[in-house]
Amino acid sequence: MSAPAVEPGGRLADRFRLEDRVSESSGATLWKAIDEVLARPVSVLTLSPDFPRVVEVVTAARGASRLTDPRVTQVFDAAEEAGQAYVVSEWVTGETLADLVSSGPMSPERAAALVAEAAEAVAHAHEAGLSHLCLTPDRLIWTAGSTVKLLGLAVDAKLRGVESDDAAREDAEGLGRLLYAALTGHWPGEGDTGLPSAPLDDGKVCTPRQVRAGVPGFLDAITCRALLQEPRRGLPPLTTPAAVAEALAEVPRPAPVPVSGRPPALTLRSEAPDDLDTRRPPRPPVQPRPSDHGGHGGHGGHGSHGGHARRSGGPMSRAVVAMVILLLIAAVGLGAWTLGRSLGKRTPPPAASATPSSEGSPKIVALKPAGATGFDPLGDDLSEHPELARLAVDGKASTEWHTTTYQSAELGRLKDGVGLLLDMGKEVSVADVVVSLGNAPGSTIELRVGDSADLGALRRAAKQENVSGTVTLTPDKPASGQYVLIWFTRLPAFEGKFRGTIYDVVVHSPGSA
Repeated sequence: MSAPAVEPGGRLADRFRLEDRVSESSGATLWKAIDEVLARPVSVLTLSPDFPRVVEVVTAARGASRLTDPRVTQVFDAAEEAGQAYVVSEWVTGETLADLVSSGPMSPERAAALVAEAAEAVAHAHEAGLSHLCLTPDRLIWTAGSTVKLLGLAVDAKLRGVESDDAAREDAEGLGRLLYAALTGHWPGEGDTGLPSAPLDDGKVCTPRQVRAGVPGFLDAITCRALLQEPRRGLPPLTTPAAVAEALAEVPRPAPVPVSGRPPALTLRSEAPDDLDTRRPPRPPVQPRPSDHGGHGGHGGHGSHGGHARRSGGPMSRAVVAMVILLLIAAVGLGAWTLGRSLGKRTPPPAASATPSSEGSPKIVALKPAGATGFDPLGDDLSEHPELARLAVDGKASTEWHTTTYQSAELGRLKDGVGLLLDMGKEVSVADVVVSLGNAPGSTIELRVGDSADLGALRRAAKQENVSGTVTLTPDKPASGQYVLIWFTRLPAFEGKFRGTIYDVVVHSPGSA
């Protein structure tokens, strides 16, 4: 039996008619074809007889066909017959990630939402024993139907002969590259993707925040934890797609798109590729309120029952309405007259009222500390990374002060606490203190305020347990002093041990002290 013709108009499996050649490389040709049985467009990959990895590609495609995640391109058929190997999958139209950032990076929230969908899909694939290994901007599609599609799962790697001893880590890094590209419009990897290469700083890829202003610190950290496989913000590297998906799951997604029963996902507009669709769904038309006289009279009064009800009750209804209106007018007039008499007798208030108006109320202001230090009065060396303390008050979310690493959450049972001490330069009144911690839960922190840099003189004003992220410590009663202490009594987990981290501290005061 002769091999089927691999040319426009040729048919495979007596069903798939090849129409347009999309691309061709090293014995692999991608076609747009028509499934004549179901009358729909499909994508067909044909392999020449001398292609070196025919069996591997067909086997990988058959494995991918068993994955049911709708965000992964569905494989319909994969076979090698009559000397011709081919893979048939769904035809996807839309914009690639490269298209989406061609005119500029996406907004951070939408970039995170798009890659979160891809991460969940790849994590699902790994659960089924499948990996991608070739995650590039042209493999991530925002479809014309406003869904995410990931192309080339399992098959791309076999086509290119790519292998990995740690597929999970490789795909986690690949997801980090996609997130970097979405956030910055640059590609932090090898190969021609159509995007400019990521800039380097001393031979190392610049972080997203170094490339583009406005990237939130937590997204910068997630990208680096995946792409560079580095710990950031006290959290370990993201070494699996599931870990990347979990980290991005905390990011609010701009608009819901239910996918495979998972939490709501993002919505992108194909007509606005650099953005996600944040438009609210159209409101339902306002329905007319039901008639007080029954439904039968609702069609121009032609119903006999409704018309009769209106004739018999009309004069009485109008009389009642008129009486109510007259009573309301009388009540309003009486009220106005009484108020006028009261105002006329009132003595004008003095220029300085005893009760300040909202415009004259003292405003809450942020105070800049005169200094900061790591505070360890109960330790052997009485020091806790004092050289890093200024990084917690420099106003940058990407810098940090942290404690020493301990063997247990209770500071190794070596002492009752350790913290960051701020010298405000003078006595101040404290309205609240906003502290930015790491994302790992488990911190117990206290706010202490006093006039001396002595633990005994610093009075506890507030406390929160098992917290993470941004925490606001509000004193239970008025608190003032020159020194403000953020005091850890329990630490969160960090790389198998325990460490407290503070990225930023802002002290608010009710006006100038």
